[in-house]
Amino acid sequence: MPSPDFARRRASAPLEPATMPSGDSVPLAVRYDDVRALLASPTSSRNLRLPGLPRLVNGLGIDDDPDALVNQDPPEHTRYRRIMYGTFTPRQAERWRPRVTKIAEALLDGLGDDFDLVHGYAMKLPCHVICELLGVPMERYEQFVRWTDMFLTTSTATAQDRYQGYTEFMAYAAELVAQHRESPGADLIDLLIQARDEADRLSEGELVNTVFALITAGYETTASLISRGVFRLMQHPEQWAELVADPGLSATAVEEILRYDGPPASAFMRRMTEDTVLPSGTVPAGTVLLPHLGAANHDPEAFPDPSRFDIHRFADHSPNPHVAFGYGAHRCLAAALARVELTEAFRALAVHRPGLRPAAPLEDVPWADGLVHRPVTFPLTSAPLASAG
Repeated sequence: MPSPDFARRRASAPLEPATMPSGDSVPLAVRYDDVRALLASPTSSRNLRLPGLPRLVNGLGIDDDPDALVNQDPPEHTRYRRIMYGTFTPRQAERWRPRVTKIAEALLDGLGDDFDLVHGYAMKLPCHVICELLGVPMERYEQFVRWTDMFLTTSTATAQDRYQGYTEFMAYAAELVAQHRESPGADLIDLLIQARDEADRLSEGELVNTVFALITAGYETTASLISRGVFRLMQHPEQWAELVADPGLSATAVEEILRYDGPPASAFMRRMTEDTVLPSGTVPAGTVLLPHLGAANHDPEAFPDPSRFDIHRFADHSPNPHVAFGYGAHRCLAAALARVELTEAFRALAVHRPGLRPAAPLEDVPWADGLVHRPVTFPLTSAPLASAG
């Protein structure tokens, strides 16, 4: 859950500066309306490569690559997304659902009654899925974990470690694109290579960055959401029982997990190209600030009783949409694919492990505090309960 300090910020200091992992201080937008307005504003730039600007992390970071979709502004960004749009429509995502379901069920079938959710399921499922969708050999699984941990999740990694992880990962993404050009198939990389808008296609740098983004976001972000979501359901066993009784609730349960435990602040920092009026005040041109998605998703003005976890929240009424996938021009392009994977991950657990419960006290579960927050390990059991007789 977001810091309790966000309530104070929302009430009296909605754009107060906060210290980033780099040590730089930038204003933090925590109100739902401010975050949406900021993400939708045409004056909100993702070009943070100008000298002297605040940084999210020290050393090489995602903000530094001009070919990355998330770092581009219109018109380059508009062109990039237009070319790729057809690859990531909800209809295309549905094509992958049977394969995701099969992978989730196979993983659960291979686990005993007692298992670690994080390493036995939450981390393996997205890695298997992304490897299959991209046509990547599963032997590279451990390498993905190492690279991603080095680049995304380990706050203690040195700048040199981060640089090494990034360059090795990008080199492998380039190798994958080259392999698919030489031997075309029907994987997601092949669809990206074929994607076009009339005569326009993605450049080599854009293709490589898209593959890199799909692997990193498709692996770590999804693994963290599965881990946090199951933890929350185990905290609310009555809601887990409802999901078991009706696995069709998985889709709306995922929406609440995304709102309640979604990415903490992953909309990335923005630089204002002009003086910009937000609901909470005017932000001067040149200001770099961070829209905090987690704080926005817990704003009581947008979500009544936001600290209450409720898998029916997005089914029983029509609240404001959450912003776990961002908002505006940079809203996550692969949101439909992520929803399919998350829904099938929780549906498979409800169907194949209905007796799932913690194997140790929830308060003893250790949590990682890198750039991504999730349990380090989470022991669970689905062994039959001993009879009272």
